[in-house]
Amino acid sequence: MTTEQDSETTASLRVSGKDATLEQRLDDELTAFNAEATGAGTPQPLTVRLDDTGGELVGGLTAWVWGSCCAVGMLWVRADQRHAGWGSRLMRAAEDEAARRGCTEMIVSSFTFQAPDFYRRLGFRETGRTEGIPGGHQDVHLHKVIGP
Repeated sequence: MTTEQDSETTASLRVSGKDATLEQRLDDELTAFNAEATGAGTPQPLTVRLDDTGGELVGGLTAWVWGSCCAVGMLWVRADQRHAGWGSRLMRAAEDEAARRGCTEMIVSSFTFQAPDFYRRLGFRETGRTEGIPGGHQDVHLHKVIGP
């Protein structure tokens, strides 16, 4: 941890590892700011969970809905169940729920070593790329118009 003091402002700057209290405070503050600035309210969580008959996790999806947008944060399927169609089913369930909640678009990003082609097959179009991912990879940003 690095600490720096500024006697003029009586502030203390600290650099460290994970800080759950800081993360929660920043989330609360930025959520309030964004809600006020946009009038779109606060983001609401959306999750889709897939368990096998024994109750073990097979896969899942986390997202948030904010105004007319649904943003997928994470999508994962257990290795022994990949390529069985579960990823598509998880995404369709999330898209259906997002549309039910009034969303007209979805966004997601995927590293080039993950699944950008998977999202393209689901109707997403690439809107940009960010260079500099370790190993010479890129972060691919994707968007899809959804709804009735």
